[in-house]
Amino acid sequence: MLNFNYSIPTKIFFGNGQIKVLGKEIKKYGTKVLLVYGGESIKKNGVYDEVIDQLKGEDIPFWELNGVKPNPRIDSVREGIKICRENKIDFLLPVGGGSIIDCAKTIGAGYYYDGDPWDLVIGKGKIEKVLPIGTVSTIAATGSEMDNYAVISNLETNQKLGLFHDNMFPKFSILDPAYTFTVSQRQTAAGTADIMSHIFEVYFSRTEGAYLQDRMAEAILKTCIKYGIVAVKEPKNYEARANLMWSSSLAINGLLSYGKESMWSVHPIQHELSAYYDITHGIGLAILTPYWMEYVLNDETVDKFAEYGINVWDIDKENDKYGIARGAIEKTREYFISLGLPSTLREVGIGEENLENMAKKATDYQGGTIGSFVPLNYEDTLEIYRRAL
Repeated sequence: MLNFNYSIPTKIFFGNGQIKVLGKEIKKYGTKVLLVYGGESIKKNGVYDEVIDQLKGEDIPFWELNGVKPNPRIDSVREGIKICRENKIDFLLPVGGGSIIDCAKTIGAGYYYDGDPWDLVIGKGKIEKVLPIGTVSTIAATGSEMDNYAVISNLETNQKLGLFHDNMFPKFSILDPAYTFTVSQRQTAAGTADIMSHIFEVYFSRTEGAYLQDRMAEAILKTCIKYGIVAVKEPKNYEARANLMWSSSLAINGLLSYGKESMWSVHPIQHELSAYYDITHGIGLAILTPYWMEYVLNDETVDKFAEYGINVWDIDKENDKYGIARGAIEKTREYFISLGLPSTLREVGIGEENLENMAKKATDYQGGTIGSFVPLNYEDTLEIYRRAL
């Protein structure tokens, strides 16, 4: 296990009715709020009204930025910064899923930057300060409610890239599983795949001796496998929604990656799919993950895949280790299909037309190779795309 520093500064209010703390928590950090959200879903399910009641109950002035899209655009970030500066807003409140939270985080970082906020995403500018953020999460997926990372898209340049800073951790997050009852079956399935992918990115690592992190990772994977299918079939099953929501946060808040070398593999490859085709992140991950697993399975990695098969999928350990590994990969693919997710790129309208460009951009942005479990160059990445067709 490698050396590490441990800090997860976000305060979590988990459970039904926790919205009651919102107003008082905001007042600890700010006096004027920018409410950031997407479409009409939070108005239809009543979450919007509950948030507004809290703000009005504590006499907190607020402004709104709505219409934030999945794979959040840099245009929304620019608009949010403009609203904040014009009204001297000092607190950001995203209400929604990871895209909404990521947009707000980037607004917070861009508020203090003199240039275009896209500079911060591509590394041309440096994040110095970030406006304080609190979140009300309405989907179990990205885990952005408890990490210091954001991903933003620029459709003009076909780029989807990440940025991070310690001050981008939300000050607090309200996680009410009941707020996820109205999430569609497809988005619930995609969110489950997203959570599992976050775990795969750190579980499949060359670091030795991180026994505890691996056992926790396996437990959360088994939780997703158990409850993802339940939530898809029974949208208002509180137990399923609660377990998925907590899994979402724990999968990516650093707990599983501390002490491990874990340069991510499938996420950078998937980001190009969203940049070019604007597909749902979790759907792209569900498609690509089994093909990545098959591609990187070799004599050096087979033991890890066998460990995954035995501990997560309960495959008989007496079997040949390659048999266990291949069985685990196939079970992963079958599980995503059972959630109603596609298993090929062609099913979501993606053909061969941009594969070379995507492979080049994905590897160039990562300095020539992707990932550390099995480093992937341009040819490797292109082959994974081709196999996934």
